[in-house]
Amino acid sequence: MTDFGTANDAVAICKAVIIGIVPEIRIMDITHQVTPFSIEEGSRFLAGVTPYFPSGTVFLVVVDPGVGTSRKAVVVKSKKSQFFVLPDNGLITPVVDRDGVEAAREITNPAWMVGDKISSTFHGRDIFSPTAAHLAAGDDWTLVGPEMKDLVRLRPRTAAIDPKGITAEVIALDDPFGSLITDIQGEDFQKLGYALGEKVPLKIDKKPYVIPYVKTYMDVPVGQPLLYIDSRGRVGIALNEQDFSKVNKVSPSAPVFIPRKGA
Repeated sequence: MTDFGTANDAVAICKAVIIGIVPEIRIMDITHQVTPFSIEEGSRFLAGVTPYFPSGTVFLVVVDPGVGTSRKAVVVKSKKSQFFVLPDNGLITPVVDRDGVEAAREITNPAWMVGDKISSTFHGRDIFSPTAAHLAAGDDWTLVGPEMKDLVRLRPRTAAIDPKGITAEVIALDDPFGSLITDIQGEDFQKLGYALGEKVPLKIDKKPYVIPYVKTYMDVPVGQPLLYIDSRGRVGIALNEQDFSKVNKVSPSAPVFIPRKGA
């Protein structure tokens, strides 16, 4: 997974490096469309996908605005025996909070890198891809470099609940559909007292809406809004078969407020 996009050759080069080390490897793409430089979005995607992969999987993740600086390149082994090859910039935080860390090591072994000249701007090719390949080949991961005790932690935005309701924000869009993803956990929304089928008054970017709380899109007519708990357990807001974001001109970081029922 990267924020490289697919308009250039960066992803292909990384794959070529891996195949050159372990030709029989099976490579799967999570996405290369992470919003550029968005560590928080990358961490959210990573946490969402890892439960569906088996132990022993090697995740290569490059969302690395600090490339070429003093930030460390690391391998993290979770207590689920999955390996993560990535920059030490918080990408791994949600995964280790959920799955735990067996150990972490800084990547310093030149034999696990490509060539003597390491680029200051393309560690995906020169450091992360060859390291991931050596792990996938079954090489002893303790050879990668010294053990690390502390990893950089991401401080993700979280919704705040109080006697009046929940103050939150739009953290992403469910592309390509344009539905809003909020940082409101489903269990927190349930505490506000709304039942399925009821209409929920709320404000999005300070604009008032009244939207029915339903299970799925076709519970409302085409073109009508709905509030639902999405497949990741967060509150989502959508238009059935239309793009809520475009129609209502709402984008990530927009504030959201949902009052308690009857407040």
